[in-house]
Amino acid sequence: MALLTPDEVLNKKFQVTKFREGYDMVEVDDFLDLVLGTLRAVYVENDELKAKAEEAESRVAELSRELAEVKSQPAATQPAAAPEPRNDEVASDGRETPHEPEMATGIIQMAQKLHDDHVRAGQEEAERLVGEAREESSRIVGEAEEVSRRTLNQLEQERSTLEGKIDELRTFERDYRLRLKSYLQNLLGDLDQRASGVSSSSTAI
Repeated sequence: MALLTPDEVLNKKFQVTKFREGYDMVEVDDFLDLVLGTLRAVYVENDELKAKAEEAESRVAELSRELAEVKSQPAATQPAAAPEPRNDEVASDGRETPHEPEMATGIIQMAQKLHDDHVRAGQEEAERLVGEAREESSRIVGEAEEVSRRTLNQLEQERSTLEGKIDELRTFERDYRLRLKSYLQNLLGDLDQRASGVSSSSTAI
């Protein structure tokens, strides 16, 4: 079923019939103005919801790309070998001080852990944003579908009401024509009878 556009409602013309009573044209025009305003508001709201849905879908695609880039980052490099101790790091008895290599290894491990934590936090944040964007997109689409459904139902009811009024007008017009035709036929019959009576009187004289 094709839906009416605001311009179609605005430019709709009704044929004016003669010899019968009809609805008040001012009331009909006021009602059509209300229908026109409703249609325009629905069209504007529908366009806004479509724009929000497209924006949400674009955000989801952007976040999905960011998440893919984060996941594709290479793993952190393996800890480098501890540097050779300098001459001043060698004990007086000729043995290396054991604490320096352990400290370097601990720093490298801490840096590795910080990097892993940062990557994991980035992935979790990206996944959270993607989930929120998808939920928002689903909500907007659902609201748009609900508004569209309510609007279609309302327009269908208004269309049925207008069709009923049109049927009433057609029935009234048909009955009026029949009554007018019967009245004219009776009037012509009376005129014929009067003419026949006048002719008979003239002949008798």
